[in-house]
Formats: sequence, C-alpha cells, structure tokens
Amino acid sequence: MLDMFTLGLEVALAPQNLFYAFIGVLLGTIVGVIPGIGTMSVIAMLLPLTYVISPVSGIIMLAGIYYGAQYGGNTSAILLGIPGESSAAVSVFDGYPMAKKGRAGAALAISALSSFFAGCVSTLLMFLSAPLLGKVALAFASAEYALLMVLGLIGSMSFASGAYLKTMGMVGLGLFLSTVGIDFYTGTPRFEYGIMALSDGFPIAVVAMGVFGIAEVIEQLVHQFKLRRAGGKIPAMAAIPFKSLYPSKTEAKQSVAPASRGTLMGVLLGIFPGIGATIASFAAYSVEKQVNREREELGTGHPAGLAAPEAATNAAAQTSMIPLLTLGIPGSAVVALMMGTMNVHNIQPGPTLINHHPELFFGVIVSMWIGNLMLLVLNLPLIGIWVKLLQVSKPILLPIILVASTLGVYLLNSSSADIVLLLLFGLLGYVMRRFGCSTASFILAFILGPLLEEHLRRTLLLSDGSFLTFVERPLSLFLLVLIGGLVMVMGWRSWKLR
Repeated sequence: MLDMFTLGLEVALAPQNLFYAFIGVLLGTIVGVIPGIGTMSVIAMLLPLTYVISPVSGIIMLAGIYYGAQYGGNTSAILLGIPGESSAAVSVFDGYPMAKKGRAGAALAISALSSFFAGCVSTLLMFLSAPLLGKVALAFASAEYALLMVLGLIGSMSFASGAYLKTMGMVGLGLFLSTVGIDFYTGTPRFEYGIMALSDGFPIAVVAMGVFGIAEVIEQLVHQFKLRRAGGKIPAMAAIPFKSLYPSKTEAKQSVAPASRGTLMGVLLGIFPGIGATIASFAAYSVEKQVNREREELGTGHPAGLAAPEAATNAAAQTSMIPLLTLGIPGSAVVALMMGTMNVHNIQPGPTLINHHPELFFGVIVSMWIGNLMLLVLNLPLIGIWVKLLQVSKPILLPIILVASTLGVYLLNSSSADIVLLLLFGLLGYVMRRFGCSTASFILAFILGPLLEEHLRRTLLLSDGSFLTFVERPLSLFLLVLIGGLVMVMGWRSWKLR
C-alpha cells in the first residue's frame, strides 16, 4: 500500500497533472459560483481536450471540475439564496440565514473547511478500501435502491418541524412533477399536453433556482414594496468587519460533529451509482434534524445545518468515482463522461484497472486530495471579496440576481421555455413560503421521484409484480424495518407535540 501511495503521489505531483488539476478546480469553482451553467455542459465542452492529453491528466481535470463545482455552488447559495448547483440547495437553509445575520464570511469559511475535511477523509477511504466499497455498492439491487428512495422521502418529513400534513403534500407535489415527460419504459408522453418543452420533464437546475432563488427575489421585492407603501425606508446593508469573516470558536465547535457525520453519510451514499451528491446533502441534513442537540435551530442560520450537507456533498462527489474505478459502472452522467475519456484511450475501468493501470487508479485518487488543498487555498482568501456582494444595495443586487439566473438557465439548453419555467417555479416557491410549506421536501421528492419510479418498476418487472421480493432479501428486509422504525418515531414525536 505504501508503494501504491508513492506511485500515486509521483503521478499526482507531475507538473502537467498539477496544472490540469488546478485548471479543473478553478473552472469547477467558477461553474459552481455562477448559477445555472451546470457541470455537465462545461465537462462536455472540454471533453475533446482530454482526447489529446494523457488519460490520467484528462481524468484529473474532469474530476477537479466535478468536485470543484461542489465547492463553488455554495457561494451563491449562501450569499444570495440561489444554489449554483442542485447539490447546494441544502446550503440555502442555514447558509443564507447566516448571511442575513452578518455571518456570511463565517458561513463561507465553514463551508470550505467542511468540504476540505470531507474531501481528505473520503480520499483516504477511497485509497484504503475502494475495492471493498465497490463490492458493498454491488450488493444493492433495484429493490434496495427503491427502499432507499422511500427512506429518503420519509426522512424528508424531518424538515417539517411538526407540520407533517403540509410536508406530505409537498412530497406528493414533487413526486407528481417528477413524472412529467416521456416514460422511460414505454416512451409514452405524460402530462406534457403537447408542449415540446416538457417532453424531457422539468430540469432540476431550473426547479431549484426558481423555488429558492427567484422566490427569494419575489419575497424581497414584495417586502420592499410594503415598506415603500408604508412610507418607510429600505435599510442599507451594514458594513461587515474583517474579524467576522471567519467562524468563531462556538461556530467551529458546532460544526465539527455535523461535518464528521456528513462526511460519513456522503461516503456511504456516494458509492451507490445514481445516488449522487445532491441526495447525499439532503440525507445529511435530514440526519442532523434527527440527532443534533440543537435541531430546533436548524433552518435559522445554524452552522451545523451548513457543515453537514457541505461535507456530504464533497464526500459523495469524490466517492462517486469508486463504482467507475472498481466496477466499471458510472455513478452519474458526469462520471459517465469520464468513462468515455478512458474508453477513447482503450482503458477499461473495472476490477482489472488497479492491476493493469495502477498509475491511473492511484494517481487520480491522490490528485483529489491535492485538488482539495488547492480549493481551500483558492476559496479562503476570496471570502472577503464574496462578502462584499452583500454590501451592494438591493435595487442593484436584485436585478443582477435575476439576470444571472435567467442567463444561466438559458445557457443550459438554449431554450427560452426554461426561462418561463424558472419564473413559474419562482412564483410556486413564493406561494410555498407564504403558506409555510417545506420547499426542501418538495425539491427532495422531485429529485428522488425518477429514481424511485425506475427502481420500483424494475423490481416489480423482475418479480412479475410480486411485492414479496422486498422481504425475500435480508438487505431489503432490513431497510423495510428501518423505514417502519422511522415512521414510528415520527408518529411518537407528533403525539408528543400534541
């Protein structure tokens, strides 16, 4: 193992690989900061470049863009309430309230340090136990994946703070909207009413930016309109002193345990193909709502509500490489593009990769740790610059947010219909806020819906429609018991609140 680490270090520290790692994390950070651009589109544009450089350098650069975007996506989520990446949607819940309290710098620092810690731990675990973790992922069949999705939906009830009926409604609405588009099994159009723009369903980035970002803009505009109508003045943003740009001892202490739990959650969920960083971040936040001693303060600007999902996001982004490197199974669309780079160079990812191409296997893993260090060095000095965004007056800042959001959404598919959808989901998000509904549960259900449908239908097709298949396998039976236990705990808490 020491020999393999030395090999990986030699590969990762090669000048050309250091250069491509830096380019990757820099581009990833920029992609994450600007709402709506998306990691996929940037990686797709740079894919031809990887065909003319070494496969190791190409994979290092693409991986840097992927996990670098997770770092950058939290910046706009914390400062503006607009997630730069769908995985940063959870960062809005506590990161944005922290910014409103004048703790934007502390929030950005907690986010960067939590991501760095998660990146280091997940990279170490990948190096030590990647083949073993790959076998664990292989043990999960469609039945277990379906139950994992159900567990996630029930866990989203923890976002409700007791308002379970409203949350169930939001989960139902999210699941329903996730079915819009072409049925992937039969090719039948569903709920698209002849509108071509809906044939592929609603893009996740459009929904997340609308429900969080545009809804926030609408709320601010309504608030300012009421102030002006009442004859009041719009307060200017107070200057933020330099000493508040980094977390206090109390905030740091509140972040350590959540970051550790989030890292573990991200590692566990990242190894499963198709789960991704977005679901891992929601899962980590849900766990914090259950186990944190100060759980009632989550959602009001608590450091734990930011540290846990940020750690989970980065850990899952990095461990999502494990299925590709050890099993030859791409865990997401972004990782599938990396697989294409390997295939162009006649490299077959899978169980034989570690023996036939150890320099690629260990070089990529060690470069991830170096990339995380680069991201930390890049992000911490920029905190003061980002925080100055909050000192821009609202009449200037709100139009900038609108322009950035609409431009980012348009660049996704070059479709003006996406801009209309963005505004409609913004209105929907505003209505949800007005009625005290859980936007978090809605977004999670929307993201989990296609995965739940795919694995549930596949399981029932394989079992000829028999639901007994969920109790015939020990792992799925365990997940069923876990779901039942969670429902009982929620029922007990609801009775206790009454």
